[in-house]
Amino acid sequence: MLLSPTGVAALRTALTRARFTSNGIADRLGPQATGGVARNDFRAALRATADGDPLATLIRVFICDQTEPEPAVAAALAPLTVEEALAGGIVERHGDGLRAGVDLEPYGDDWWVVADVPASARPGRPLHAEHVLGIGGATQTLIGATVRRPVRTALDLGTGSGVQALHLSTHADRVTATDVSERALRFAATTAALNGQDWELLRGDMVAPVAGRRFDLVVSNPPFVVGPGTTTHVYRDSGRVGDAIGAELAAAAPHLLTEGGMMQYLANWVHVTGEDWAERVTGWFAGTGLDAWVIQREVADPMAYVNLWLTDVGETADPQRMAAWLDWFDAHKVEAIGFGIVSLRRAGHDEPVVRVEDLRQRVEPPMGDRIAEWFGRQDWLRDRDTDGLLAARYRAAEGLQLRQEATMGDEGWAVDRQVLAVPRGLRWSEEIDPLVLALVGGADGRLPLRDQLALLAAAHDVTPDELAEAAGPIVAHLVERGIIEPVAG
Repeated sequence: MLLSPTGVAALRTALTRARFTSNGIADRLGPQATGGVARNDFRAALRATADGDPLATLIRVFICDQTEPEPAVAAALAPLTVEEALAGGIVERHGDGLRAGVDLEPYGDDWWVVADVPASARPGRPLHAEHVLGIGGATQTLIGATVRRPVRTALDLGTGSGVQALHLSTHADRVTATDVSERALRFAATTAALNGQDWELLRGDMVAPVAGRRFDLVVSNPPFVVGPGTTTHVYRDSGRVGDAIGAELAAAAPHLLTEGGMMQYLANWVHVTGEDWAERVTGWFAGTGLDAWVIQREVADPMAYVNLWLTDVGETADPQRMAAWLDWFDAHKVEAIGFGIVSLRRAGHDEPVVRVEDLRQRVEPPMGDRIAEWFGRQDWLRDRDTDGLLAARYRAAEGLQLRQEATMGDEGWAVDRQVLAVPRGLRWSEEIDPLVLALVGGADGRLPLRDQLALLAAAHDVTPDELAEAAGPIVAHLVERGIIEPVAG
């Protein structure tokens, strides 16, 4: 830990006593100043904390990154002494006062996360090679995407400051976390202790420290950045060439998961000229025996991608670094880089379901619930052959919308395109033909699909058997998308 156990207890006392929590800060600052802080505009927050009481001082130091007089900081941190705080790096001397030495962030209702001060707060100051990230966009993506179900054992691979482990502790009996960086593990241990948690923390590269062990849930926000394999910052660079870290985690998953266990991680993958990116990523799961759902949420061109990650560590002034990275992309015919979420499940089936697809629309949060629902629909479909699908009753998704595009002609409007749109959940949109539209329109939960198809066959002058044969995969797809839902009973 950054502090001794007694030091952590003293810091917790100081933070609790001052109400240095998300709710306490919001109450003190008010909505306008709180909104400004979220945009890194601290003017209103500084005006609201000019009186120098402990909460005001903590806000100024750890939220607004101000240098404050030592006596005021000492009073705010008590019973933790300034000497202990300096030794643990919680604060540091700057000018004639003290400022934050770490990013001490109130989080959730009553949590705190300890990480390194972000690069944006200290421009021109190079990041430590083992820089420990706080709560960023990728962190929040994985938090939202994780399926939150009670489990006995959970594993956080590449824990960093311990944010994912903190969330796992709310629904796992036992949490294990690994990191290649000893420094990161010290931050994670401090986050755990500050929040009264007890995690098993192991040092090593990704899955190496837990070889031979299995877990009910595994999550990872790994160093997924794609490039030539150069490592300058461990939170970003895995040392693997290209997108190999994503494939490596997929290969490790069968040996990490208990029966029914899930693994979820963030990944980047390359789009190579002349190749189908989805086929490339699908290959990661060949032979694993795992159900897999990979959703691509963003795509960036190489220049934007390199600029993003060089800016992230303050390396934008290094044209040689940028040129070498872009040259690597050119040499490997990389035209774009995708970012998304990989969700795997060990379900013990002979024919696992693997889907790799674009899903860039806005999704109804939390994403983890949507992922759990997707796997639930796969279970329902797996248990039914074509006869089973035909025997079931279905209803259209709640609020399902029909959108039409039409062209005015001599005989009036001619419909060119019809799209069904699900307004909730994953919010899929699907272009359909008139027959599928009729099938969905008749899905009111009253008739088995077989009877519904008999009526449609008569209306469209085809035999019921022909229509039933064609309808099987169509209905399975509509169920998977959540456009129609099976009716229980």
